[in-house]
Amino acid sequence: MAGPAPREPVAQASSLHLTAGGGKQAGSLRYIETGSATFVMKLVAGFAFLLAALPALAWEAKPLREIAVHPERRAQAQVVSLNESRLAAEISARIVELPLEPGQRIARGALLAKLDCNDYDLAAERARAALRASEAKASLAALQHERARKLAAENFVSREALDVRAAEQTASRAEVAVAAAGLKTAEANRGKCAVRAPFPAIVLERLAQVGEMAAPGTPLLTLLDTSRIEVRAEVQQADAAGLQRTGRAEFVGLSGRWPVKLKRLSPAVAKNTRLMEARLRFTGTAATPGGSGQIIWNSPEHHVPPQFVARRNGGLGVFLVEGNTPRFHALSEAQEGRPALAEGLNANSRIVVKGLGELR
Repeated sequence: MAGPAPREPVAQASSLHLTAGGGKQAGSLRYIETGSATFVMKLVAGFAFLLAALPALAWEAKPLREIAVHPERRAQAQVVSLNESRLAAEISARIVELPLEPGQRIARGALLAKLDCNDYDLAAERARAALRASEAKASLAALQHERARKLAAENFVSREALDVRAAEQTASRAEVAVAAAGLKTAEANRGKCAVRAPFPAIVLERLAQVGEMAAPGTPLLTLLDTSRIEVRAEVQQADAAGLQRTGRAEFVGLSGRWPVKLKRLSPAVAKNTRLMEARLRFTGTAATPGGSGQIIWNSPEHHVPPQFVARRNGGLGVFLVEGNTPRFHALSEAQEGRPALAEGLNANSRIVVKGLGELR
């Protein structure tokens, strides 16, 4: 079956009718549509301008404790020993043994040098014999005094004779004391035939040779004490107070990092370098004496990150919010592009972190 007749001609006629009979009306509609579009565009542009302007007028603030940084500080440092000693002979004798070489680590009491002790052995024997002789004399004097005392009680010996015996006994006791001291001296000299390390150390230098004659004061070896090691650092005056407040740092050398603690900070300023000397001790294992490096610590004071520092009226500072109003707070030590010391601020001070551009 055939479908309904097509309606396109009717639609076309209607369209043609509107075009022919309503020309003025169509023109008016187009004018209204054009004006409306222009108004809408201007309205949208106005809102866009307002929206673009709003963020520039807005700001945001945060407490200093949330944004503060603690910059790293550094100072040149060196590991030093408190004792670098030249060990010397204390007696006159020939050197018969020097068992150590430079670079060796030794314990406390290690044998450094051995001297010929034959003469001192004989001196000790003589002193021992002299002590025995004086002790024998003292015993005889004691017996004679006791005998004289008994005889004097029976009037067979005068009082003067008794006093003589008493004096002899006192003198003999003194001779025993002198002989005993002589023996101690001889034994002490014998002990000096072996030179021993007074502390754990590293042998730095050998100053004598086997076969040479040593006299009192003749240097034999140079030792570096490994039990008393410190770090000596040269600190800028501006950083000295911060190091003293924090009290702790790290020594960083070629072979690692070691925690250290401040012992003292010299109040004197070096004439040539204008630096202050700090002494620090290792809190654990110490680094090798003589090593160079740096000490590193973080400043204990709050610093404002550089992105929140603004320049106004030729100076650098931050905008500090008091109440609901931001005002410019100058930081006299601030430098472009570096964290600025938060002088005059506390941890709760509110600092503007957004919208700095339009604030004056």
